[in-house]
Amino acid sequence: MAAVSQDHDPSIHSSIHPAADAVDTADPTSTTHYSLSRAVAARRSEYTRPHRIRIKIGTWNVAACPGTDKDLASWFVDGDGLETGVVTDLAKLNLSEESIDTQGNGAAHQTPAEPAQAAESPDVQTESVGHSDEPAVRGVGGGNIGLYVLGLQEVVNLNLVQQSLYSDPTTVAKWQKALETALPRDYALVACQQLVGLLLLIYASPDVAATISNESTVSVGTGLLGYMGNKGAVVSRLLLGDTTRIVFSNCHLASGHDQASFERRCWDYGKIVTQTTFSPISHSGVAEEEGDKIGDEDFAFFFGDLNFRLDNLPGNDIRHLLTLHARGEYDIGNPNPSQQLGEDGVFVLYNNDDEPSDGTLTPGMVSRETSFDRIDSDESSDELPDPDDFVPDPHDDPASLQATLDSLLPHDQLRLAIKDKKAFHEGWREGPITFLPTYKYDVGTVGLFDSSEKMRAPSWCDRVLYRARKDAEKHKKDVQDRLDAKSKDNEMKRRGIEQAADDESVLFDYDPTTDSSGGNATAADAAYDYDEYNDEDDSAEQADGEDGLMDDINLDVYTSHQRITSSDHKPLVAVFTLKYDAIVPELKAKIHAEVARELDRIENEGRPVITIVMDAGEPATADRGTAVEGNGGVDFGDVGFMRKRSRFLTIANTGGVPAKFHFLETPNDENKDKQRPSWLRVKFAQPLHNESDEKEEYKANEEISLDPGETVSAVIELEIGDLKQLRALNEEPTQLEDVLILRVADGRDHFIPIRANWRPSCFGRSLEELIRIPKGGINSFMKERPGTGSIPYSLDVQNSSPPELFQLIEAIETLTERLVADANMIENIQVPRDKVGWPFDRQARQTNDDEDYATLLGAIIEALEDGQPILEVLKADVPALKRLEIVSEALLLFLESMPDGIISAPLWARIEQTLPQITGAKAPTEVEDIKTGVLDVLSTAPYYNISFVFLTAMLIRVASELLPLNKDEREAVGTRKPGSIGKRSLSFRRNTGSTVDESAIQRRLAWERRVAEVFSCAACRTAALTTSKEKKATEEKMRGVLEAFLRRDGP
Repeated sequence: MAAVSQDHDPSIHSSIHPAADAVDTADPTSTTHYSLSRAVAARRSEYTRPHRIRIKIGTWNVAACPGTDKDLASWFVDGDGLETGVVTDLAKLNLSEESIDTQGNGAAHQTPAEPAQAAESPDVQTESVGHSDEPAVRGVGGGNIGLYVLGLQEVVNLNLVQQSLYSDPTTVAKWQKALETALPRDYALVACQQLVGLLLLIYASPDVAATISNESTVSVGTGLLGYMGNKGAVVSRLLLGDTTRIVFSNCHLASGHDQASFERRCWDYGKIVTQTTFSPISHSGVAEEEGDKIGDEDFAFFFGDLNFRLDNLPGNDIRHLLTLHARGEYDIGNPNPSQQLGEDGVFVLYNNDDEPSDGTLTPGMVSRETSFDRIDSDESSDELPDPDDFVPDPHDDPASLQATLDSLLPHDQLRLAIKDKKAFHEGWREGPITFLPTYKYDVGTVGLFDSSEKMRAPSWCDRVLYRARKDAEKHKKDVQDRLDAKSKDNEMKRRGIEQAADDESVLFDYDPTTDSSGGNATAADAAYDYDEYNDEDDSAEQADGEDGLMDDINLDVYTSHQRITSSDHKPLVAVFTLKYDAIVPELKAKIHAEVARELDRIENEGRPVITIVMDAGEPATADRGTAVEGNGGVDFGDVGFMRKRSRFLTIANTGGVPAKFHFLETPNDENKDKQRPSWLRVKFAQPLHNESDEKEEYKANEEISLDPGETVSAVIELEIGDLKQLRALNEEPTQLEDVLILRVADGRDHFIPIRANWRPSCFGRSLEELIRIPKGGINSFMKERPGTGSIPYSLDVQNSSPPELFQLIEAIETLTERLVADANMIENIQVPRDKVGWPFDRQARQTNDDEDYATLLGAIIEALEDGQPILEVLKADVPALKRLEIVSEALLLFLESMPDGIISAPLWARIEQTLPQITGAKAPTEVEDIKTGVLDVLSTAPYYNISFVFLTAMLIRVASELLPLNKDEREAVGTRKPGSIGKRSLSFRRNTGSTVDESAIQRRLAWERRVAEVFSCAACRTAALTTSKEKKATEEKMRGVLEAFLRRDGP
């Protein structure tokens, strides 16, 4: 058998299975799992090596006879049971593992007198070429059989309805035990499946089992009604060495000798071939889209009781003829038939020079005494051997058993089916038949054919067929060639005889001198160029694997075991040697690592690379698991309420390609509910090109594009301004943490950890907590009680009212007086008295948009937290109007942040219950009743009462400073009902010289109403309201209470 020459040239095996990886479409710059697999597959020739495996296939119809399992070891594993004299080439031949040649050099068998060297070989054999350390061929299974494939038929009685419809698990266990007991140690079960009477068992040696994957076994019933399991096949597909697909089909076709049975057998075969579908093969975790069918494999073996008979021959004559051979009485010229083979028996001699081109070997029977041993002969001798020393060919000896078999085989239905293209014509091949028919014998006898009433004619019912991919492809090509020829014939008929005659004239009109091709030989000419002395013979059948890899198959043994008598069928064995290219895991791992490194390098060169520098610190290239400032990220330190902190980043494109990037709005794309916290903002800003340009800011999720070498600035801002978050942080102090993700298109994500420490605040705390804070502010208090969140009510009360509230109220009164005094003395200072609700109404303020407004507000809050005077924080260069607006905003924030306000929800509920008619225009006496009722309710909560009085007294004083009224105007306001804004008085004092200014009164009333609206929402709390109508009505009541307390003036 010819060895496969590979030399591992990268140009070899360039065709890779499309479902495996599709190398042609591989993108080396892609980082997906598919591209890595494709790139590795493109170098498959570097990690595949020739391998050799020996496969032993046995088939036996046990006819549900008892004791057949006890004979399994002797014939299938040990190779016993060959009968002397009735097998033309294998008499007295031991077919155990040690007796079969493992070198693949054409010597298919060894007698017991010639012990096999293979038995001393390790599990994996190698054949080295030259001085290379790497073997040219790796033998999996070593000197042993790599795969044992056993196909049994009629393991149950098919005549019993119960057994023909249901599988008995004890039957499988019985045959498994029988085979495992006979096999060498550590052989592993690869496939096992039963279909009623059919049973397929496949065992592999340890090193072969490690190379098998994607096993898929299916059953196809063709029996009763066309689908029952009393007839059919069990078919198994294996992937060997991650490259070679092998199919084993154990079948039992329809029985019977008549023509209808023959046609049914052909139909059974067709259904098995067309209906068999295996599960999709998976390569590196990627499954093919569709499963394999019979015909997609690299090697296929079809065996079992095919039930094909001998046609047009009398059964009695066949029986009589073969019986004479079995008894040694056929050759009448042999005076001593019982001793015709001699004491030493026979052995097989293969003539390699005369090896048939189809890859099969036909051994001849020679005696040991008369054989011509060419190896031991003296090749240098000039003497020629005596012609009488040569053994005659059994096929040419009319008295030989082989000649008789040759005369019967033309009537074999299987061969006729192949010839007529009814079945097994798609490239299937069979070894030479040199053994007696396998059916039908009397149980317990050797060479005694059916003597029952039916007296069935002997037939080769049990067969082993095989084919390689090349055989199937050759068949497809032949079919296509016939179709093309038929199409051309039809075209000629369509064109007509005259046109055909015109075409023939071309032969006579041809002038070689005008041929433009001249002396240049074309590729077509080369096809007819041959060397008559080129007698190179390809002795082994080679098949192009599905992945473009070269495979070859050789049949070493094909015979029956006549001395096995426990069934009416004789067991049949076939031993094959397969050479195929398989993946070497160690080499593939090496190539995989090289490809991964190369892809990584290509990806890094083709991907954008950005470097992030924070402030003036050390640069750090952000990567997966790497952040700015090493692993520390961006630390904002201590942060407090309404104090914005900023960190600036410079992002540079330090790669060789343009980079596009943006900050993700959601840190986790899979969790859309996890938005970036409200206290963290990030923005991009373009650098200034000219001094007159203004810096342009972008949103965080807007994509920025930078060419190589360009930079862009980004600012990260942290600010706690949400009141709910403020209260939550005060209740349970925690570290503020988040991770910014800078996503680079076609690049790697950059992670920037953010963290900050929360600074406890007096804002966002209840009045009950604030009155328990001692002098020095909440910061010094919390330093004495580290880890404290909310302030326990069990502590002693330190103040009758929150000191922060008192500071803010006092500062507003002081700043209001100072502003009015400055306006009276300085011409350029104007008090915005015409803006209703100023300075408490946010819409009426003038300095909200100043750049330092937020900074000054944060400074005031920090001073309150430290227990420092807030007016000292506001420097003298800050205008009085601006200072007043900022302190007013601080007061509103302080009141709004208090969970219980100045009038808590329980207190407000009691006020509503005591004073149901709060809103509406009422007489001055009714207003006084409202004030009295409110104060009575608040008196039950002294700390809330004192705070409310402080607040309302400050508002009255600010109103008097900003919008003063004279005595007559105050009296006029006192006589009016609340809600009378815009209505002129009916008093006639204006006509009698009164000093009342109606416009001043209207401005005052409007101011009081607007301020009452602002502080009612800031200072009062209610239970949860369900409807907008209820909410509006409650807000009107709150405003009425505050407005009633503002309706008074000093002397």
